[in-house]
Amino acid sequence: MSKDWSKALNEGETDPLKVHLIGVAGSGMSGLASLFLRLGHHVSGCDRVTTVETKRLEKSGLRFFCPQTADSVAGAEVIIYSSAIKPGNPAYDAAVAAGTPMLLRAEALAALLNGRKGIVVAGTHGKTTTSALAAHTLRVGGVDPSHYVGAEIPILGANAHWSTESEWFVAEGDESDGTLVNYRPEISILLNVEAEHLDFYSGIDQILEVFGRLLRQTHGSVIYCASDEHANALGKVVGERGISYGWDSSCAVSATDVTPSGRGSEFTLCYDGEPAGRVRLGIPGRHNVLNALAVAALARELAVDVAEIAEAFEGFRGARRRFETKYQSESFLVVDDYGHHPTEIAATLQTAHSLGRQRLVCLFQPHRYSRTQRLRDEFGVSFDGIDELYVTDIYPASELPIDGVTGATVVEAVEQLGDVTKAHSHPDKATLHLAVGNRLRAGDLVLTLGAGDIHEAGTRLAADLAVLDGMATAMADDDAVLRLYEPMRKHTTLRVGGPARYWVEPTTEASFAALIAHCQQADLQVYVIGRGSNLLIRDGGIDGVVVHPVRGELGEVTVNGKCIHAGVGAKFKKVAGAAQAAGLGGFEWMEGIPGNVGGGIRMNAGAMGAETFEQVLSVRYIDSNGEIHEKSASDIVHHYRNVPEFTRNYVVSADFAGEPEDAEAIAERMAASREKRRTSQPVAASAGCIFKNPESISAGMLVDKMGFKERSVGSASVSDVHGNFIVNEGGASAKDVLELIAQIQAEARNEHGIELDTEVQILGQDQPF
Repeated sequence: MSKDWSKALNEGETDPLKVHLIGVAGSGMSGLASLFLRLGHHVSGCDRVTTVETKRLEKSGLRFFCPQTADSVAGAEVIIYSSAIKPGNPAYDAAVAAGTPMLLRAEALAALLNGRKGIVVAGTHGKTTTSALAAHTLRVGGVDPSHYVGAEIPILGANAHWSTESEWFVAEGDESDGTLVNYRPEISILLNVEAEHLDFYSGIDQILEVFGRLLRQTHGSVIYCASDEHANALGKVVGERGISYGWDSSCAVSATDVTPSGRGSEFTLCYDGEPAGRVRLGIPGRHNVLNALAVAALARELAVDVAEIAEAFEGFRGARRRFETKYQSESFLVVDDYGHHPTEIAATLQTAHSLGRQRLVCLFQPHRYSRTQRLRDEFGVSFDGIDELYVTDIYPASELPIDGVTGATVVEAVEQLGDVTKAHSHPDKATLHLAVGNRLRAGDLVLTLGAGDIHEAGTRLAADLAVLDGMATAMADDDAVLRLYEPMRKHTTLRVGGPARYWVEPTTEASFAALIAHCQQADLQVYVIGRGSNLLIRDGGIDGVVVHPVRGELGEVTVNGKCIHAGVGAKFKKVAGAAQAAGLGGFEWMEGIPGNVGGGIRMNAGAMGAETFEQVLSVRYIDSNGEIHEKSASDIVHHYRNVPEFTRNYVVSADFAGEPEDAEAIAERMAASREKRRTSQPVAASAGCIFKNPESISAGMLVDKMGFKERSVGSASVSDVHGNFIVNEGGASAKDVLELIAQIQAEARNEHGIELDTEVQILGQDQPF
């Protein structure tokens, strides 16, 4: 850099510049934009997307351009860009063509920091947490430094801050592209050194040289971790300027008696081997205790007393995406972490295990093809000890794909080298939450890991788990079953359909009613299903609460004289069996109905010339507000295959009337019902009759007449046994079935002038939620 940018950028109030940032929506670049605005410069920026951060910056004076174009950089006196911006970016190319001075993000940050008393936090891992904790601790200690941190820090208010009250400036130093050598700070903190970013560096020796040069260029103290081999070696070279920290009591700053404490840790802080006080750190993990020791060393250098250090440590809750709790309840804990290197992963998992949850389920998004390829074996063992691992496709950053390197590469390494109960490759991150959510059970810790956007899956899970827990609390039913994303193909006789967002199985009338009341108040759509015999669920599933009331008292059948009381979830077959055992006739037709009481009442189901409401005495039901009512059958309007009363109300139970009959006669009719079903209906998976019978001809006969028997779409076929049945030959989708239905309806309409209405209920959406 020929111009003295340190002077130019630090003199914004007296001589403001026109500064443009390419990629301003990124966390690092947005922080710089905030600092430049605070300094008084005329700041503009461009990016591919608009974010909450760019909108906030616009309110502070940023001129924002989206998308990135050549025009957006016009008139700028200096361009700031990150190493991810490459030739081919229109704004970058225009700046190069115009000859506008250009600085890498780290060069611009170094220019700001070198004009002040800089404190650089450097290392392969832990920089963000440590620099954030340092800025917070110094603020509590009255130093009020400027800061620049590579993530959102709730306790600091923003990832960047320019102070007019102090010359001190805490900054996270990025070593990934070698620009660390631009810093000439007053104090350096070296956390650890590993072979990382090998897409840029040739190996560990070149990495050590970059860190070593930073330490040599540091004017004052060098705080280094004596518990890390490479950091210790580099720190010792600086001689008397070096301040060691670590686990050993010989270090200038150390810790003893480290114990977990809630969501954090407690330890005794020692200076020069002597206890200085008991301290509680508000974030978990031994690796974070080590990072805190670096901050304690810094704080002592700047005359912050131990009481203020303790206060700062206890109140610190970490940075966004650094073991950040997304959701916590008695049943579930969802945590997100930025860790993407094997060492970071191992440290994060150690912390996760210390929380004592029953199972650890990890969702990992590899970062960069080159890192995945080079560190394959290290990834293989870094996940040791977790119960389930899901790996998505690689987040490429700015890299092009490498043949044969995918997320499955990590899974293969884990299965070959690691100790993981189950490892799954799930390339599509957009549906990852669906794959994971249905396998969760009470006591699980879900951890999302990666530097990309894997946190979005955790955010979805956290939101839906909160809703699920809310329903569980409202129901107060210890025996109830509640799950996320239950595959509806498991619960329909047609064996197709996507997932239900919320799946609930209450066991009592009271908990069923409480659930309905809760869903009404929470504006959650409710669907009640039984055996799913008259149901077609679309492939995208049901974005709502699916209630399956078949367990406990909701599935019971009792006989009292000539009356049979049946819960909503009792199968018609069970009702028919109970009637036969009690010597009551009139229920034999139910033997051939593959549904439950609730569905039968709602649809006024029938067979062999009989209908449900011919025998119903009364029905207990829940209204949409969760209130329980009971009505006699005579007060309930019912039609052929339709009972309007129960389109918005939910059946709980019903009483049916029977008459004593000869056991032999009942047995004969039961056998006839079974035989009719066996000979007239297909054995293959189906939803029962697809169409209602039109007035002029039965639906099955019409389908036969049109020549649709055995017609197929995908694996969905018209049955060769009965034309009004569509069967799943194995692996059919709802889309296949719906297309076949549409073809039959179109033919009936166009060739015969008959509108075929579906008897089967069609629910759900085409695309996943």
